[in-house]
Amino acid sequence: MGRWEPGARERLVVAAVDLFTEQGYDDTTVAQIAERAGVTKSTFFRHFPDKREVLAAGQETLSRLLADGIASAPSGATPLECVAAALRSVSEAFGEMNRDLGPRMKAAIAANAELREREALKSVGLSLAMTSALRERGIAEATAQVAAELGLLAFKRGYAEWSESTADEPLATYAFAALEELRAASAALG
Repeated sequence: MGRWEPGARERLVVAAVDLFTEQGYDDTTVAQIAERAGVTKSTFFRHFPDKREVLAAGQETLSRLLADGIASAPSGATPLECVAAALRSVSEAFGEMNRDLGPRMKAAIAANAELREREALKSVGLSLAMTSALRERGIAEATAQVAAELGLLAFKRGYAEWSESTADEPLATYAFAALEELRAASAALG
């Protein structure tokens, strides 16, 4: 496969996840990832600074989709209705590749402390993006933070269920169900 062919970034992500799953993160090299993806090592480094960042691919896009979804919510929408709009925005952008990678990414991250740390940082970034977007709508800081955290948790739970399901349902179905479950759970807190 020539390096000029489109989709190198996506191929690198898939190759990395496959290799991390097959042989472990620590035993996988950048050269192996590049070879599996059909690109050169220098092409890898044009897309990612190191192999750890491969699993954070798309974080900026995800943050933007969440923030844009909140910004596009109707005027007068409650904080959780804004979060639902963010979940819809992300769900519309997620396709079968995202679904297929879910369980393998989860396993690779769970097996490595460095990847768990990077995943935690990614979560903080996504929460901050939603909190900022909610604040821009005039929502109080504490309310914006709680709504963003519920939204992030709903996204994670919905994505996990969606990626492990064989049902022909969109990610939004799972994310909205998770958000509703979390809304009910938070009301039960008293």
